[in-house]
Amino acid sequence: MFVMITQTLSAPTGPATLPRFVRLMALAAGFLGLLSGCSKDSEPVAATPAAPARISVPQAGLSPEGIQYDEANQRFYVSSRTKGTVGTVRDDSTYAEFGKNSRLISTIGLNLDAGRQRLLAAVSDNGFNPSFLNQPTFRKLAALAIFNSSTGALTGFVDLGGLRPMGMHFANDIAVDKDGNAYITDSFSPIIYKVDLQGNATVFLENAQLSGGTGFGMNGIVYHPDGYLLAAKTSDGTLFKVPISNPAGFTTVTKTQSLVGADGLLLFDNNTLLVVSGSQATVFRMASTDAWATTTAMGSFATGPVGATTITKRGSDAYVLYPYNATAPRFKIVKAVF
Repeated sequence: MFVMITQTLSAPTGPATLPRFVRLMALAAGFLGLLSGCSKDSEPVAATPAAPARISVPQAGLSPEGIQYDEANQRFYVSSRTKGTVGTVRDDSTYAEFGKNSRLISTIGLNLDAGRQRLLAAVSDNGFNPSFLNQPTFRKLAALAIFNSSTGALTGFVDLGGLRPMGMHFANDIAVDKDGNAYITDSFSPIIYKVDLQGNATVFLENAQLSGGTGFGMNGIVYHPDGYLLAAKTSDGTLFKVPISNPAGFTTVTKTQSLVGADGLLLFDNNTLLVVSGSQATVFRMASTDAWATTTAMGSFATGPVGATTITKRGSDAYVLYPYNATAPRFKIVKAVF
């Protein structure tokens, strides 16, 4: 912008006074600088793209079971029952292989321990992977795989089933406490395992009440920052509260809503738990006002008959995984709306 100065110039009034022309030019320059600075404030700011309502991923035969959202890198991690890999999914539906190892027959539940740059995966063999049929690991393998969450490098592999070699095993889901200890459910044995940061594995809790009988037992598990775990049993929908400091003192959460078929869990906030029930084709929003002694259903999201498995938090939203079947040409990640 050009500014025209029209005021008549006059002689200076004293020896210490700058010529009026010089003063006026300096004033004009300052005015131009102010205009230039103000113009930057009026420049349009690019809006953050809205999170998609659903992502349809054209990746055949992956049959993902677990999902986690990586806020820092704006991507989802997904596991695979049929290939044993861990992959990433972007909002544009692109899939990329992230972690792979011959010991990973089927990857099931995932947990992103972002602060320690770890991605944890439960590893099992229930006959889903066609490359590993009729192996000694069938219904025996239970392990925890640990990846570097930036590079995908496998940094640890911890055997869990070997702690009870005579039983059947299926490592399913993972919770991580504030100290970095991981807790892993076993759907074929009434056990919750614990793996510390050094990779030492122990049986954290073993009790017949955790058994699913001839069906699936313990499944989804989350850590509550007040120092306990919430874990669900698929066969009858029982929800357990397990104190970290005294696991044998676990209790059953009282509820009126049936959670039969309970799979993945998401502690959305300290008083809200989202429960995915594949057999009921529903995600239930459960709330508690008494530190999870009791819980009440406060809403639901119908998934339809898609075999939904689990759920992850993304900002203020929650996304459900629709894996479909082992031969499906694609799978979906869908925002849950209650």
